[in-house]
Amino acid sequence: MQLKTIVLAVGLMATTALTGCSTIGFSYSTASYNSVVDAGYVIPAVPRAKIPPQYLRQEVRYDGSEAPGTIIVDTGTKYLYYVLGGGKAMRYGIGVGKQGFEWHGTARVALKREWPTWTPPKEMIQRRPELAEFRDGMDPGIQNPLGARALYLFNKGGDTGYRLHGTPEWWSIGKAMSSGCIRLMNQDIMDLYNRAEVGAKVIVR
Repeated sequence: MQLKTIVLAVGLMATTALTGCSTIGFSYSTASYNSVVDAGYVIPAVPRAKIPPQYLRQEVRYDGSEAPGTIIVDTGTKYLYYVLGGGKAMRYGIGVGKQGFEWHGTARVALKREWPTWTPPKEMIQRRPELAEFRDGMDPGIQNPLGARALYLFNKGGDTGYRLHGTPEWWSIGKAMSSGCIRLMNQDIMDLYNRAEVGAKVIVR
């Protein structure tokens, strides 16, 4: 029991060192992951009992210097933070790019889309020829890889090709298995979408 407590404390200190964030009193998430109907689409409930509790949406302390509205993506811990101000941030569990598809840097939210169309890049089609049927875009829907919402990241060079987006694959949260984009559970991306503004700064570490 003591060893488990020590490991948990070390993990929390590492998270704080990387992001300036830590949980408030080990608070438990009360976020809803119930089924919801949105724009005519039925988003299935997420079995939250099967999600490691640290990846559930929850308010945490933020001790960093970034302004309210900033999005911080910590790919190491698989957390995304939305800075609220007043020493607080909203934390979400994420899935990140698998080895060889990682991206780090600073960008801005250039576009926001509800139920976006997904268009696989030509490099992905070369790796997976079966996706050629979607070269002109995959219609929005519950099985669309971008999920219910997407935030498009641009930097000085233009479109980075990376997105913050929803996913129906809730079991992928906390893992490195995407083609580089940052994925959140659909209920979480909808929450983030409602908070984040176009032009928001995004830091990916």
